Amino acid sequence: MKQAVIIDKKSFTQALEQSLMAIDVTLAAKQQAQMSDFYAFLIEANNKMNLTAITEPEQVAEKHIADSLRLLSCLGNVQNIADVGTGAGLPGIPLAIALPETQLVLVESMQKRVSYLQEVTAFLKLKNVSIVCARAEEAGQDPIYREKFDAAMARAVAVLPVLCEYLLPLLKKGGKMLAMKGRRTEEELFLAKKAITVLGGGIAKHFDYELSGGENRSIIMVEKSKTTPKSYPRRVGIPASKPL
Repeated sequence: MKQAVIIDKKSFTQALEQSLMAIDVTLAAKQQAQMSDFYAFLIEANNKMNLTAITEPEQVAEKHIADSLRLLSCLGNVQNIADVGTGAGLPGIPLAIALPETQLVLVESMQKRVSYLQEVTAFLKLKNVSIVCARAEEAGQDPIYREKFDAAMARAVAVLPVLCEYLLPLLKKGGKMLAMKGRRTEEELFLAKKAITVLGGGIAKHFDYELSGGENRSIIMVEKSKTTPKSYPRRVGIPASKPL
């Protein structure tokens, strides 16, 4: 049984303010309160199920919340976003709080985590969030979601060629795929060249940055330039076992 972690909202709030200043993001008081409530809910739920290994308030503030909000600089004016393999609701829930007029669809395949996501979004009163219990391959072939999004993103889900097959089918032409990765950017982009081309991707860019403790991270952005062939994504499990 897990040892319960103490919830320290004061330390979290102070750390979040510093982390947001570092990335030049400003939140209203209500949004900051929602972030604090999300932190508390996440840690409480994590005492019962495996959602995150990061539990210290300062670490959650920087490595989960502020890190998720780094995507704001890449998004521009979007009306809807898909967060695939969202897990604990990252980066989707912080973005939903920061962008209350933008619709977020959180895609998660594990029912236990889906139940948690339903509870936390209801607790936070996030009217702009919907949750889908599905594998990425299933969502990408579903007419409700296929080529419907302005942006699709994933954080620590899979290698880039696999992520391309998960995310690009969800995007409209002109949409943005955003992959949050560690600093192996050039290698991953090289491995994903074929996948990007086959799946309708266009220009690929990357934005490298460093967390306060020296940890290297990167955001890879791929713009969608043409329709994804109907045969992609392939059946569940195939993209991961046989990447393009």
